[in-house]
Amino acid sequence: MAKHRVETGRFQTARTAVIAGSLTLGAVAVGAGPALATPVSIPGVGNFDVPGVDAHQIPDQFKAKPDAPLGLNVAIPNFAPNSAVPGVNNAPGKVAASAAQTRIGDPYVYGASGPNAFDCSGLVFWSYKQAGKTIPRDSYGQLGGGTPVSLNDLQPGDIIIYNGGGHSGMYVGDGMVVHSSTEGVPVRKVPLHNPGSIYAARRY
Repeated sequence: MAKHRVETGRFQTARTAVIAGSLTLGAVAVGAGPALATPVSIPGVGNFDVPGVDAHQIPDQFKAKPDAPLGLNVAIPNFAPNSAVPGVNNAPGKVAASAAQTRIGDPYVYGASGPNAFDCSGLVFWSYKQAGKTIPRDSYGQLGGGTPVSLNDLQPGDIIIYNGGGHSGMYVGDGMVVHSSTEGVPVRKVPLHNPGSIYAARRY
């Protein structure tokens, strides 16, 4: 716990009790000394700089412990399954690609972006939301954002833009794309070049 000064509430009461002309800790009575400050730790309250007290006058149980060195005794937070961690299996694109595949069989509905019906860009948008990432909602916006990707360097989660920007799908690996194409045709997985003429690919 870092050293700090507390000025209000019950912490002020504790501090006032500790610093009062003389300091009594355990069985040791300490008189106020010159203008120096010693860190004191009060269990359940915190660490305080106490002026006029020498470190040798503070019983061991009240001596403030130094901060832990960086990397030692530091809790590392667990990443949620959809966390964006570059270079590992739960990177946003891979999460998005997995999410898109869970919607195979759902109906196409113009203007829909899930969770149970989609148009083309709505499926891509929804899939990235499951990875904790917000991308443009329409296919032209998806074309205008992200980073251009060569078709020779596609990775799961890359967005494939077809027909000059009028249609988008999600590359899911192994030469396959998941997309929501048109009324009466459910979300499905098809070969990369099947939906139409590939115009571009984008990575988010």
